[in-house]
Amino acid sequence: MYQILLKEDIVPNIHLFKIAAPNVAQKAQAGQFVVIRIDEKGERIPLTIADWDREEGSVTVVFMEVGTTTHRLAQLRQGDSIANFIGPLGKPTHIEKFGTVVCVAGGFAVATIYPIARALKETGNQVVSIMGARSKDLIFWEDRLRGTSDQLIVTTDDGSYGRKGLVTEPLKELLEAGGIDRVIAIGPSIMMKFSAKTTEPFGVKTIVSLNPIMVDGTGMCGCCRVSVGGATKFVCVDGPDFDGHEVDWDLLLARQRTYLDEEKLSFEQWQRRRAESSG
Repeated sequence: MYQILLKEDIVPNIHLFKIAAPNVAQKAQAGQFVVIRIDEKGERIPLTIADWDREEGSVTVVFMEVGTTTHRLAQLRQGDSIANFIGPLGKPTHIEKFGTVVCVAGGFAVATIYPIARALKETGNQVVSIMGARSKDLIFWEDRLRGTSDQLIVTTDDGSYGRKGLVTEPLKELLEAGGIDRVIAIGPSIMMKFSAKTTEPFGVKTIVSLNPIMVDGTGMCGCCRVSVGGATKFVCVDGPDFDGHEVDWDLLLARQRTYLDEEKLSFEQWQRRRAESSG
């Protein structure tokens, strides 16, 4: 069992857990993830590693309440434990001194981009970060990302904080100004797709972190398969980072919608059981 050392409700429906997992903490690197299971009957889900403390033996994950498992996860409290916490999985983000790197984070993916931006900065890169959310109340970790960036641009869809608009707008302006050596874009698949489309005419290498349906996290089940450069790849072992200009985005988006009806039914059944047990 893996104990929750700290729980923070960061913004509406987004939560932080610091988990006691010494073995994972010792080897964790930016860009990797874990697969967790709440109990022995629970669903296995991947969560990106947002931070770690090797001395404390802890790993931090940030998640949004979306389906049954993440809603169940949000019900847990500090001091509770989860059954499985497997990792670190996936290949770490490739870090070297590129020059000037733009890190683009959409929504709660700021928790994913933060350790990457930190590693890039520590390696001597000039880091320009763009973080976007639907509205001000969904902005978090701005101070953390600012602390690892030479420049930070904040956008909101509704203009309630920072600059009004999508993250692709300042990204395009930076590319037009020149001097950008690499872009790393992480967030919802549609946001990563259009970030890659924005950088493609400029010929700037763009790395994205894919988030398909995943089950075992070892490459055996094949659920996380994607098409990259015309070849089939498994995100859990070949990724999660890929060249955004080579991803078949239409296939990825279609596969992510495969079980929407089943996910909706599962959530409705869980809500009903919860209401009955509390009534």
